[in-house]
Amino acid sequence: MINSRRDFIKSTGLIGLGFLGLNQLAVEAAALGFVNYNDAGGKYGPLEYRQGEILSLPKGFTGKIISRRGDKMSDGLLSPGAHDGMGVFKLRGNKIILIRNHELSPGAITSGPFGKSNELLYKVDKSNIYDYGNGDAMCYGGTTTLVYNEKRQKIELEYLSLIGTVRNCAGGITPWNSWLTCEETSFLKGGEKGLLEKDHGYNFEVFATEKIGLTAPVPIKPMGRFVHEAVAVHPREGIVYQTEDTSDSLFYRYVPVKPGDLHKGGKLQCLVVDEWTSADTRNWANLNTDKFPQKTAFNVHWEDLDNVEAPDNDLRLRGYKKGAARFSRGEGIWYGKDELFFACTDGGMNRTGQIFKYIPSKYEGAEREKESPATLELYIEPNDINIFQNCDNLTIAPWGDVIICEDKSDPRIVGITPEGKTYVIAKNIGYRQSEFAGPVFSPSGKTLFVNIQSPGLTLAITGPW
Repeated sequence: MINSRRDFIKSTGLIGLGFLGLNQLAVEAAALGFVNYNDAGGKYGPLEYRQGEILSLPKGFTGKIISRRGDKMSDGLLSPGAHDGMGVFKLRGNKIILIRNHELSPGAITSGPFGKSNELLYKVDKSNIYDYGNGDAMCYGGTTTLVYNEKRQKIELEYLSLIGTVRNCAGGITPWNSWLTCEETSFLKGGEKGLLEKDHGYNFEVFATEKIGLTAPVPIKPMGRFVHEAVAVHPREGIVYQTEDTSDSLFYRYVPVKPGDLHKGGKLQCLVVDEWTSADTRNWANLNTDKFPQKTAFNVHWEDLDNVEAPDNDLRLRGYKKGAARFSRGEGIWYGKDELFFACTDGGMNRTGQIFKYIPSKYEGAEREKESPATLELYIEPNDINIFQNCDNLTIAPWGDVIICEDKSDPRIVGITPEGKTYVIAKNIGYRQSEFAGPVFSPSGKTLFVNIQSPGLTLAITGPW
């Protein structure tokens, strides 16, 4: 497991070149001549399709299904569906731990872990189900934990680790060996025809462990209640940055009183551009607003938010009135080397996506941060589907390439090299209407794990990386 900050840095790609590729991409786009996935060029060559396989991959690469919805797990339950975000943790030897989200809504019994009529429900203590939904609208969102032997290329253990939440979309790993899983919803108690027993729209923490059992489902309420998407953690300060998946979202950070213990409380804040109060970064063609420019770094500061449990689901509205910048569907987020990047799935003139760069202050989260302000930059808005479109989850490869999952029909996994070349790692042939999600590399760099959300598959891609 991640036993030190050094391991955390390695696992998140902080030692890689990271988004240098995007820098070249934005600056030299016209000169480089991007690689289209149908062309013969590219980092690994053209995609090839072999009859009966789910993915088109470059020559020499293999995609193996290691887990699928409905598989019987080690705890006797069934592997749930709607696979989404995923985190990886170093274990020992050739073994790693994967923690995987399941973006399931209340009542999704056929994709849940207990069988078509909940016949396996007796195997769990109902006190460990966050929201039982009065029995008629049970919440099936949550996480599963998998132990994978990379040498044998086989799952050795799989179990349900969180249950009773709603639409667990993405999340992020922490330096203290846990996965923060995020509810992409704003349901309140009494929602879903009056059946829900709890409020939703929170983050939950699941620790990486081989010990089979459900995590006590305790929402981290000080982190705010909103339509969460993903998180990334500052490796030194323990500050958690959060994206929000709405068309008028904000960018948040949570400054905990005690780093590593998020339940102890802290400050929830929203990002404000110093020179541009209530900046609209979306750049949609039909908006009557000034365009937010690319490759321009703006000084920013953070405004405190109150009433963070937001029963009216209005955190983003109140924050915008306080001057916070507005984004379009904040999704994947990753901490690079002393900088952070996040995707906005349908931002941009053509609504095909944007990626922003945030550089923290050297006094991030402290009183002195005004002396050296953090900056925000619209790093790339390609408006070109050959580069990427509708970027959702993203990660950084151990060698520095940026890896992007597209949220669209006929989706791709797209890479961007430090030299600025784009290439396609995989195309979904078997389930062309379903998105890729949860890309993450093993600590060794030998395996790229990724999910196909429907019908619910986790794959391990290996080859001459």
